[in-house]
Amino acid sequence: MESPMNSPSINEQLRILVVGAGGREHALVWKLAQSPLVGKLFCAPGNPGIAQLATGVDISSTNIAALRHFAQEGRIDLTVAGPEAALVAGIVDEFEAHGLYIFGPSQQAAMLEGSKAFAKDFMRKYRIPTAAYQTFTQTEEARKYLLNCKIPIVVKADGLAAGKGAIVAHSRNEAVNALETIMEGKQFGEAGNRVVIEEFMEGEEVSVFCLTDGMNLCILPAAQDHKAIYNDDLGPNTGGMGAYSPAPILSAELLQRVHRQILQPVIEGMALEHKPYRGILYAGLMITAEGAKVVEFNCRLGDPEAQAVLPLITSDLAEAMWLVAKGDLSDYKLTLAAQWALAVVLASGGYPGEYETGKVINGLPHAEDKNVLMFHAGTAPGPRGKVVTSGGRVLAVTGLGDTFQQARERAYQAVNRIRFEGEYHRTDIGAKAMKHLVNL
Repeated sequence: MESPMNSPSINEQLRILVVGAGGREHALVWKLAQSPLVGKLFCAPGNPGIAQLATGVDISSTNIAALRHFAQEGRIDLTVAGPEAALVAGIVDEFEAHGLYIFGPSQQAAMLEGSKAFAKDFMRKYRIPTAAYQTFTQTEEARKYLLNCKIPIVVKADGLAAGKGAIVAHSRNEAVNALETIMEGKQFGEAGNRVVIEEFMEGEEVSVFCLTDGMNLCILPAAQDHKAIYNDDLGPNTGGMGAYSPAPILSAELLQRVHRQILQPVIEGMALEHKPYRGILYAGLMITAEGAKVVEFNCRLGDPEAQAVLPLITSDLAEAMWLVAKGDLSDYKLTLAAQWALAVVLASGGYPGEYETGKVINGLPHAEDKNVLMFHAGTAPGPRGKVVTSGGRVLAVTGLGDTFQQARERAYQAVNRIRFEGEYHRTDIGAKAMKHLVNL
């Protein structure tokens, strides 16, 4: 983009607006607040945890025109878009068209997350390893395919579905039911007008993130998310019930292959497609017997992965985001803590189905210390200064430690000090890492 007039230098204090209201945005605000480059932080719309670090702005994360107007009137130097919906809706294009700096991919580049069919076709074209697939817009054609395909199979809504749009079917009946739920029942709304049906991949999932200016890459610590609601990865998918970082399944050698075979080809391919990708690229991978294969791409940090990854970064994240927004990350030096981080999500009872809100949260001040971080997600101000629940995923509690076990113990000790009616959390976050750590 062209440089806005009178844009501040990297040595001046920046006025930064973070867009979003969840745990990921709280983690971003927490990290950005540590930067000496940041003079003033705003968050739209924010939450009670974020309000302790940034000035709240009562604008929805998808009201792009109002956000742009605020950025202009408030002399915002850099906007950081947290949620995928704003990016897929074109917030970056709107801001850049008005000469405003913003961190994130353009609407066309964000199609890597916004359309699974686009992403799969892109990977096929650039020979990026992924599962075999077929795309359908007609229910009957998809049903015929399912009656003859290999089982198990994965049925995915094409569009955004808050991390819940992929259904693994272990029988033909399950597959047809998933198809009908998505395409006819409209469980994910317009996102299910088209489906991607792909082969089931055996293996373990891992999330790899990189900062990119469209040419240079800077790989962040990898993480492992826990999407299923119940222990042992059972039950329906959620937005994520916990994460840890780094991911011991991803050896240095394997990460080099991921860089060479997946991340670099994506950045180069998007440039060739005239859709240069800038911001955070999130590759959700399956580590199979044949190597790493892409499950999905996302155009932002994961949630709750951000709550485990960002605490491990010791270099200045505000500087990195500013350099990406200006188009040249080449001089940035990423430094990391030699630590582990593990985040446990506390959810409302009934999530990911129907759940109640407005439950008073007790124990928050007693749960946090120098090795425990508390990131608010679905919270709201309550009566008499209390904080109440306002969403399905309520909090992410992150433990830090010099060993994996230490980080895990600290997280769960803090979790056990927090109470609200109906509270639910998985008790096995990090269990799958143990078998890899034994061999390290």
